[in-house]
Amino acid sequence: MSEFKGIPVRTTSARSGQKYVTSQGTTAIKDGIKSRAQVAPLPVQRKPSWLRAPMASGAGFDRVRDTVREHRLATVCEEAKCPNIGECWNAGTATLMLMGEVCTRACRFCAVDTGNPRGWLDADEPLNAARSVQLMALRYVVLTSVNRDDLPDGGAAHFAACVREIKALNPQTAVEALTPDFQGVLADVETVVDSGLDVFAQNVETVERLTHPVRDPRASYGQTLSVLAHAKRHRPGLLVKTSLMLGLGETQAEIHATMDDLRAVGVDILTLGQYLRPTQNHLPVERFVTPEEFDRHRQAALDKGFLECVSGPLVRSSYRAEQALARNNAGLGAGGIAVRGP
Repeated sequence: MSEFKGIPVRTTSARSGQKYVTSQGTTAIKDGIKSRAQVAPLPVQRKPSWLRAPMASGAGFDRVRDTVREHRLATVCEEAKCPNIGECWNAGTATLMLMGEVCTRACRFCAVDTGNPRGWLDADEPLNAARSVQLMALRYVVLTSVNRDDLPDGGAAHFAACVREIKALNPQTAVEALTPDFQGVLADVETVVDSGLDVFAQNVETVERLTHPVRDPRASYGQTLSVLAHAKRHRPGLLVKTSLMLGLGETQAEIHATMDDLRAVGVDILTLGQYLRPTQNHLPVERFVTPEEFDRHRQAALDKGFLECVSGPLVRSSYRAEQALARNNAGLGAGGIAVRGP
């Protein structure tokens, strides 16, 4: 297994906002948004104390980290510098990115590189993903991906193949699919839903008023609601999940209206976290939401009928995903602050 191929790790010398040539020979923009030299950078915002993540440690974390290093695996947890990597890896949870690192969209909150992969796919990825899960001994894996509008089905069949391979090699591992919106094509949603996954997720990201400019023009609030609704309608027993970032200028009334819209289409699980600006080329943070506010939003969501709402400043859509059914805010302590994992 020391020769295991793993998921390729991108290396590039391009600076944020610059174009570069990918290993597949196509061009992409590093971190997704072009730099604009004529625009003066905004002042750096000082982060409040509650956004300081605990140092990752623990036996489970060490085991997964050593396996990742030995076999040159790639996880979103590390590449995105997720503040919750310690909690998740100790809990036997990790997130894998499928279909490459270049997205066909350019959302203004996201630092994933953008470009046109021109139909490229790694045919070995389904089996490699399954072996990655096996090597890391994961109890719960979140599969996410870039948007692949260059593919006829948006990558739905490839996504489903990865789920099936993981389940075949790791039958005890729960699989969550955090998918693109497949341009609203419901047959493609069905392809993924029918693959044997345990949780289907598609992120609405923000309230309706802020959808544009926060998200790429090809994404829409209504389109995401349609995808979530169809996943639940097609397989009623499936857990359906979505996520919102706070701190982009939304109001409390808009947050609660979004919750109502999500419950109306059958969403079971909601996560709420603080938006943090990845580069100077991305949208600025309008404000830092306090831990107490996150607690109040969680209670409002539970009162509206969500099965669980994981809510806190450092929460990301995949945070402690395996604990969503424990109804304990995924191990968050008072004020939505992460506590040390097991």
